[in-house]
Amino acid sequence: MAVSYEELTDKHPCFARNAEQRNGRIHLPISPSCNIECRFCERSFNSYEVRPGVSRTVIRPEEAIDAIRRALEVCPEIRVAGIAGPGDTLASPYALETFRLIKKEFPDLIKCMSTNGLLLAEKAQEIIDVGIDSLTVTVNAVDPEIEAQLNDGIIWHGKHYTGVEAAKILIEQQLKGIKLVCDAGLTLKINTVLVPDINSGHIEQIARTVAEAGASLYNIIPLIPQHKLKTCREPDCTEIEQAIRSASKYIDVFRHCQRCRADAVGIPGGKDYGSQIYIDLQKLARKDTFSHG
Repeated sequence: MAVSYEELTDKHPCFARNAEQRNGRIHLPISPSCNIECRFCERSFNSYEVRPGVSRTVIRPEEAIDAIRRALEVCPEIRVAGIAGPGDTLASPYALETFRLIKKEFPDLIKCMSTNGLLLAEKAQEIIDVGIDSLTVTVNAVDPEIEAQLNDGIIWHGKHYTGVEAAKILIEQQLKGIKLVCDAGLTLKINTVLVPDINSGHIEQIARTVAEAGASLYNIIPLIPQHKLKTCREPDCTEIEQAIRSASKYIDVFRHCQRCRADAVGIPGGKDYGSQIYIDLQKLARKDTFSHG
């Protein structure tokens, strides 16, 4: 049985009710590839950027178990094993393979996964069977015209879709998948990247729609200007607060996101042990590991 929402608020840093956090997490950089083309996303291998989509390396499922063992030695406060990239967790089979191993080797750890949701409906039963405790889906719009300004295209069933057509497919699959896993009892969090002048006036509609689909928590992530949206500005504090107020009408809002790396290890806001855990695996890092295939 999946961990309850109340238990997650006690043990999972991303569901905590306040910023004072004593529980840690390990992000396992398992998933190399992606199936959507977000205009603000630039995945990278390095040791210095603090943002999603960045990792020192990509590891194999069996290496993840060794990484968890080492992480628990240096940070016994770790309660959560999460996979959030550096690509999409459902675009390749490695994340779910890893969670099967974690379920066997570390049954007391909370299993947490993030996805863009394109394949969520198709993989919903497998996610449930693997025993994922909490799922995060990034939903940046529920209006295809807005989504098309944030995402150039998708790869779906071997075909490349672009523009509004791609956006319609993505949104439909996201909402279908969210409802399926929520109806099965999983706790689901929504991430939305807040982009001024594109989706900043759309937050209330997103929050209402995902709440109706069953989501429990909402996280607003300020845009980091980069890639094709590098000329966009970051939202200011007033815009962020307005977005939070709009979303709060329909869903609980998480307020202390650290925009963690895909290989973060430790207690959010404290010492990060990622370099210590993954240093022996850095030789695997290759930029050309990534693809949109």
